[in-house]
Amino acid sequence: VQLQASGGGLVQAGGSLRLSCVASGFSGFTLENYAIGWLRQAPGYGVEREGILCTSGSGGPTYYAESVKGRFTITRDNGENTVFLQMDSLKPEDTADYYCSLGRTCSDYHLANSFREFDYWGRGTQVTVSS
Repeated sequence: VQLQASGGGLVQAGGSLRLSCVASGFSGFTLENYAIGWLRQAPGYGVEREGILCTSGSGGPTYYAESVKGRFTITRDNGENTVFLQMDSLKPEDTADYYCSLGRTCSDYHLANSFREFDYWGRGTQVTVSS
């Protein structure tokens, strides 16, 4: 399975961006059966990755980190094997490289552990929020 995140860029504080994560894989692969987690890593040496949202497969629950709750939303287009991360009311502290990852299920545990146990990871897309 391959994941590709895109849609990053430079935006002013208070603005919005929409990131996409496209998944592709083996014949018959469908994103509907999998969870997608979004995580980010702010610039700087030794900065830990932060899990921010997770959307479950098959209509299961979505999990949000407190840092993005009320500002970021996640939607899926299973027919296109794509997950969208809508980011509104952006703040300078949202500046980071954003990654998507694919796993079997979402939970608070997976979110808190930045999806370390997920199976696949994509290359990131950079988001810069200016003050």
